[in-house]
Amino acid sequence: MSTQADNERIALLQGTLDLLILRTLVFGADHGLGIARAIQKQSDDVLLVDHGSLYPALQRLENQGWIKAKWGVSSNNRRARFYELTLSGRKHLVIETSQWRKLVFAIGLVLGPEEVEG
Repeated sequence: MSTQADNERIALLQGTLDLLILRTLVFGADHGLGIARAIQKQSDDVLLVDHGSLYPALQRLENQGWIKAKWGVSSNNRRARFYELTLSGRKHLVIETSQWRKLVFAIGLVLGPEEVEG
């Protein structure tokens, strides 16, 4: 069943998800579910990461050398892969963040000021 909260969540574009994963890992290594929960929490439940998108993105980032993974045990005592940001990933994050902010600023210019209904 769909709820109002579900309808207000925003689907993520592939490059955006990669950026959010890298940003989340700045705070330390985490497993896939922890990364998804962190993104959801940091976005005030607006962004919901689908597991069908998350794990291919993690694999893609690992193949690029921007994250590395190792097996460990999660807080609920289950075996899980923990992902960690690499030095190359930190450098890429800085570049991508700068490009993303330029894009958001430019889109804001095109959209213009927010109109207040009243």
